[in-house]
Amino acid sequence: MANNKKMVDDITSMDVDFAKWYTDIVKKAELCDYSSVKGCMIIRPYGYAIWENIQSILDAEFKKTGHQNV
Repeated sequence: MANNKKMVDDITSMDVDFAKWYTDIVKKAELCDYSSVKGCMIIRPYGYAIWENIQSILDAEFKKTGHQNV
Protein backbone atom coordinates (compact mmCIF):
# COMPACT_ATOMS: atom_id res chain seq x y z
CA MET A 1 0.00 0.00 0.00
CA ALA A 2 2.88 2.37 0.74
CA ASN A 3 4.16 1.99 -2.83
CA ASN A 4 0.76 2.98 -4.26
CA LYS A 5 0.71 6.08 -2.07
CA LYS A 6 4.20 7.06 -3.29
CA MET A 7 3.19 6.53 -6.93
CA VAL A 8 0.21 8.85 -6.55
CA ASP A 9 2.30 11.54 -4.84
CA ASP A 10 4.65 11.71 -7.85
CA ILE A 11 1.83 12.58 -10.26
CA THR A 12 0.64 16.17 -10.52
CA SER A 13 -3.10 16.62 -10.05
CA MET A 14 -5.00 16.94 -13.33
CA ASP A 15 -6.93 19.89 -11.85
CA VAL A 16 -3.72 21.76 -10.95
CA ASP A 17 -1.77 21.44 -14.21
CA PHE A 18 -3.24 19.29 -16.99
CA ALA A 19 -0.12 19.35 -19.21
CA LYS A 20 2.15 18.32 -16.31
CA TRP A 21 -0.34 15.61 -15.27
CA TYR A 22 -0.34 14.18 -18.81
CA THR A 23 3.47 14.20 -18.95
CA ASP A 24 3.66 12.54 -15.52
CA ILE A 25 1.25 9.78 -16.60
CA VAL A 26 3.08 9.09 -19.87
CA LYS A 27 6.46 8.96 -18.11
CA LYS A 28 5.16 6.83 -15.21
CA ALA A 29 3.63 4.36 -17.70
CA GLU A 30 6.99 4.29 -19.52
CA LEU A 31 5.36 5.10 -22.87
CA CYS A 32 8.09 7.56 -23.81
CA ASP A 33 11.23 9.17 -22.48
CA TYR A 34 13.15 12.38 -23.07
CA SER A 35 16.05 12.45 -25.51
CA SER A 36 19.32 14.31 -25.09
CA VAL A 37 18.16 16.38 -28.09
CA LYS A 38 16.06 19.33 -26.87
CA GLY A 39 12.38 18.93 -27.75
CA CYS A 40 12.77 15.29 -28.82
CA MET A 41 11.11 12.34 -27.13
CA ILE A 42 11.78 8.65 -27.59
CA ILE A 43 8.78 6.36 -27.94
CA ARG A 44 9.31 3.29 -25.76
CA PRO A 45 8.03 -0.22 -26.65
CA TYR A 46 4.58 0.07 -25.01
CA GLY A 47 4.11 3.54 -26.47
CA TYR A 48 5.04 2.26 -29.91
CA ALA A 49 2.65 -0.70 -29.55
CA ILE A 50 -0.17 1.74 -28.79
CA TRP A 51 0.82 3.83 -31.84
CA GLU A 52 0.79 0.73 -34.07
CA ASN A 53 -2.69 -0.21 -32.82
CA ILE A 54 -3.99 3.30 -33.47
CA GLN A 55 -2.56 3.19 -37.00
CA SER A 56 -4.10 -0.22 -37.66
CA ILE A 57 -7.56 0.84 -36.48
CA LEU A 58 -7.46 4.13 -38.41
CA ASP A 59 -6.23 2.41 -41.58
CA ALA A 60 -9.12 -0.08 -41.42
CA GLU A 61 -11.62 2.76 -40.92
CA PHE A 62 -10.15 4.72 -43.85
CA LYS A 63 -10.45 1.69 -46.11
CA LYS A 64 -14.10 1.14 -45.08
CA THR A 65 -14.98 4.64 -46.25
CA GLY A 66 -12.86 4.52 -49.39
CA HIS A 67 -10.35 7.09 -48.17
CA GLN A 68 -6.64 6.75 -48.77
CA ASN A 69 -4.11 6.95 -45.97
CA VAL A 70 -1.32 9.35 -47.00
